[in-house]
Amino acid sequence: MKYTAIFFTLLTSFVVGCSSQSEPQNPPETPKNDLPIPLDNPKAMLGSQLFFDVNLSKNRNQSCATCHDIGQAFTDRRLTGAEGAVSIGSDDVSMGDRNTPTAMYSALTPRFHRMSSGEYRGGQFLDGRASSLADQAAGPFVNPVEMQMPSEDSVVDRVLERDDYVASFEQIYGDGLFEDKAKAFSAITDAIAHFESTELFMPFNSKYDRVMRGEATFTPQEELGRTLFFSEQFTNCNACHQLNPSPFFERETFTNYEYRNIGVPPNPNLKHLAGADLGLRAHPNINDDIERGKFRVPTLRNVAVTGPYMHNGVFKDLRTVVLFYDKYNNPTRKLNPETGAPWAEPEVSENIDFATLEQSPALDDRRVDALVAFLKTLTDQQYEYLQE
Repeated sequence: MKYTAIFFTLLTSFVVGCSSQSEPQNPPETPKNDLPIPLDNPKAMLGSQLFFDVNLSKNRNQSCATCHDIGQAFTDRRLTGAEGAVSIGSDDVSMGDRNTPTAMYSALTPRFHRMSSGEYRGGQFLDGRASSLADQAAGPFVNPVEMQMPSEDSVVDRVLERDDYVASFEQIYGDGLFEDKAKAFSAITDAIAHFESTELFMPFNSKYDRVMRGEATFTPQEELGRTLFFSEQFTNCNACHQLNPSPFFERETFTNYEYRNIGVPPNPNLKHLAGADLGLRAHPNINDDIERGKFRVPTLRNVAVTGPYMHNGVFKDLRTVVLFYDKYNNPTRKLNPETGAPWAEPEVSENIDFATLEQSPALDDRRVDALVAFLKTLTDQQYEYLQE
């Protein structure tokens, strides 16, 4: 729990000690190798206070950390909305429409953009609708089913209630910052983005990382899983959860940040939803139906402790996810082990990436278990206890 201890030490001894700047600075457009930002960075330290401040929600009962719990690899473990598949809003009634992803390693996601191939890549949220990390931080405050604040100005007003916040913001971002509430709100989201860009969110200290540094060794089962995962002959994992080197960061984040429809079935527990989740097609700037059902490929770091899985939390167990992929190539995988029934039809049946999904041979149970064992090695050290 080293990084948790460091964070709380810094939080309780919060001081501001940098020169004033008149404009908020956005995190880098694409991840740079100077990340992570030091935990004692003044903007990050201010952002840490905001991240845990429940007063920035409508009923003063919910913070960023409510849905991104530091003790649960920055995911929501309240197990309330739709059997834990989605998060509950500040009113303790409203439910979101997607499973809350981990905030870990999200600072390494490139800005939303279209590649020369015509495919989309990057962006925050599962549909990329927030281009940068600061843009993402702005969303939950005013989302009507999340923190439910009536406006961005109202968030600034809550910050203005605390003299220590005002002093810190003006020292870091410049005197007179709060004379322009739009600029002040940008500073709020910028500070949170800086906090989410610290080592606390990207420690790179999993067993996988330790093995790569020569500090640990895989078990025979984990080694088999590693071989299968990185093989182009026996699995299709690396087609989307790519090999080193990443084009965006020097260490592997286990995602290519692209968008795919893999035929995920709807979650029957999400009865409050009116229809299918269109994924990338729901992005406000995307109007091409070929993007229906596509979601950004997530990082696999900490995947073993950040379930439930898929955009709608339809699968509870990591092994089920591996079996779901295997069903495309293995005719014996007819049943969802969590329901005992046949796999449900896809939520969005068009645009499924069969070319990738059907390119591998079937896996027997031994290889399925080996892949799960390897995926567990991607859990950062401070969260390994969650696997016990």
